[in-house]
Amino acid sequence: MRVFSTVDEIAKAIGEDLGSSDWLEVDQARVDAFADATGDHQWIHVDAERAASGPFGGTIAHGYLTLSLIPFLGQGVFSLDTPGAKLNYGVNKVRFPNPLRVGKRIRVTVSVAGLTELPAGHQLTLKHVVEIEDEAKPACVAETVVLLLAG
Repeated sequence: MRVFSTVDEIAKAIGEDLGSSDWLEVDQARVDAFADATGDHQWIHVDAERAASGPFGGTIAHGYLTLSLIPFLGQGVFSLDTPGAKLNYGVNKVRFPNPLRVGKRIRVTVSVAGLTELPAGHQLTLKHVVEIEDEAKPACVAETVVLLLAG
């Protein structure tokens, strides 16, 4: 795991691939819990019987569930131990190029896309590719933006 202690270390890593997380199986219980938390109970996610005859041959994870797993998966790739608070600021260019079938395993690969100085600190942009094991196309590609407030 890569640990960043200073903003200068982050700046030197722009364009660098930081590595990949461990694999995580996305099971039906996780998908159902996400459906309950968000109120999104569309059959393609939660009705295994109906989804079996649907376009993907079974249930698929919500795209936003996949996106929401990025921080959890990313903590196995890098850590920001810089002084000051770290705040989620936003997400850029999110795409879900491949459905994530329930029961498949995913991992995230992270790279540093950019760092911008702001009056309150720095804005860090990270690129995430959520891969599906044994599939050519990823489940999600997204840039996250983190505010690194001056310490």
